[in-house]
Amino acid sequence: MKKYQDHYFKKAKQDNYPARSVYKLKELDAKFKLLRPGQKVLDLGAAPGSWTLYAAERVGPSGKVLAADLQATSQGFPGNVTFRRENVFERTPEFEAELADWRPFDLVISDMAPSTTGHRGTDQARSMALAEEALALASVSLVKGGHFVVKIFQGPDEQAYLMQLRGLFDQAKGFKPKSSRSESKEMFCVGLGFKGIPEAGGLPPETAL
Repeated sequence: MKKYQDHYFKKAKQDNYPARSVYKLKELDAKFKLLRPGQKVLDLGAAPGSWTLYAAERVGPSGKVLAADLQATSQGFPGNVTFRRENVFERTPEFEAELADWRPFDLVISDMAPSTTGHRGTDQARSMALAEEALALASVSLVKGGHFVVKIFQGPDEQAYLMQLRGLFDQAKGFKPKSSRSESKEMFCVGLGFKGIPEAGGLPPETAL
């Protein structure tokens, strides 16, 4: 294992997080000022729980985190976290009802990633499908002025995706945390300042998914 990988792996264990991915969210939060006390956060692709734990710490007891993932997790969570085992593409009626009860969210974060095949084009396409579903859900869930963070695999659709974000947010930026492995193709797209749900319903034509 490379030294920098070993560093973040060991640090996660020392800091009582289940995975090194927490440091990516910490970097994103430090740069873009995403989290603050009292927020409601929707965490997609939450297992094994590192992002959820960090978000729960930052929003504090007056905030709440609704976390969802296809996979179950044995991680224990504080009282301000609700974890659901859900497929973002095939959400159950119960989860849809829960989303409706929680809305609007101040922040939607997605660390969802596809099962990789080793074929770069296929993996990028699958990653983008997850990112577009996360954006579709964020677009009907965020409070006006809210923020959005999503992981993608870099590829030919990256700029088009950022253009979609610019239609919905005041600012849209790409960011690769230092804690990401150097050989990894992952990066994070950040939407800051949600412009609001269109009055007519659905996304504007230029941003429709």
